[in-house]
Amino acid sequence: MTLMPEEIDRYARHLVLRDIGGPGQLRLKAARVLVIGAGGLGAPLLQYLAASGVGTIGIVDDDVVSLSNLQRQVIHGMPDIDRPKVESAAKAIERLNPHVAVEAHNLRLSEENARALVGSYDIVADGSDNFATRFLVNDACRLAGATLVSAAILRFDGQLSTYRPDGPCYRCIYAEEPPEGSVPTCSSAGVLGAMAGTMGAMQATEVVKEILGIGESMAGRLLIYDALSV
Repeated sequence: MTLMPEEIDRYARHLVLRDIGGPGQLRLKAARVLVIGAGGLGAPLLQYLAASGVGTIGIVDDDVVSLSNLQRQVIHGMPDIDRPKVESAAKAIERLNPHVAVEAHNLRLSEENARALVGSYDIVADGSDNFATRFLVNDACRLAGATLVSAAILRFDGQLSTYRPDGPCYRCIYAEEPPEGSVPTCSSAGVLGAMAGTMGAMQATEVVKEILGIGESMAGRLLIYDALSV
């Protein structure tokens, strides 16, 4: 695998970075990342993974774009309303970086398909908006031996962590799903649109770090971000 002349120009700022360079960019090009959700977190996450040169990006989402999404889901636009999110996101990635292959999974993650989907990728990035999916993704990653980079947002708050196969997992923090209705959702409690950008970009950074094996991993640590107090 090599970089084409256009890619050398495109990734010039990566190639001069000591911790990336040519070998690192080739690792990004060879990587397969599965993104769960093409919504608030998925929007910036997908864009930065594509811009970084991650070679293959899978997208799992069964929803369609609605007007209320556009306050934070910046990968979509007005012409995409009522369009499947995976389709809208795939088109946006194609416009951004035609060197990236997109595998669109227009479906809801379930116990029946989660392990097979996760097992087809190197790293999973979870940007889902509900506990049931987060637990399902965590369990599928543990069974498949896949690294999971997970983020969540609500109101003005965000959290982020990485779960490697040989370390603590999501269930080490949350042993079981909270009772239905006990934790507010973004639709009921609201969320600052820019929070999705902040946490999604940080999530993309952690995915890139895991692919390249650079820096200090978020594995075993939990980042809590309060936008109103920083």
